[in-house]
Amino acid sequence: MRYVIAYASTAVVFLGLDFVWLSLMGDRLYRATLQDVLRPGFDAPPALIFYALFVAGVVIFAVSPALTSGRLSTAATYGALFGFFCYATYDLTSQATVRNWTWTLSLIDMTWGAILTATAASAGFLITRALHA
Repeated sequence: MRYVIAYASTAVVFLGLDFVWLSLMGDRLYRATLQDVLRPGFDAPPALIFYALFVAGVVIFAVSPALTSGRLSTAATYGALFGFFCYATYDLTSQATVRNWTWTLSLIDMTWGAILTATAASAGFLITRALHA
């Protein structure tokens, strides 16, 4: 039950914050930079699969170690690192292969990935610890 709570709470925080980010920055940052290579909308199935897998990774690599250590700093640090490395993989690969991709976009997105994942992992840890004492 502990990991169901960890997954659900981490997912809610991650999805909520990423929704706000994409709502605010989608047109300003991503569409403004990538223009003609973006779809008019988005393809939901791959997005949902990404979120399901990414949140599982956050729970495995950040929340679970934090629950074992009992330390919020473990969730925040491991979450930040996991987010940074995952987003860097995507951003730098995209920058190497997508014509319009810029260093600015990569750096902003990698920073967002680290902050978002650290926050979601920390919240997942705190909520799980509170509900599954």
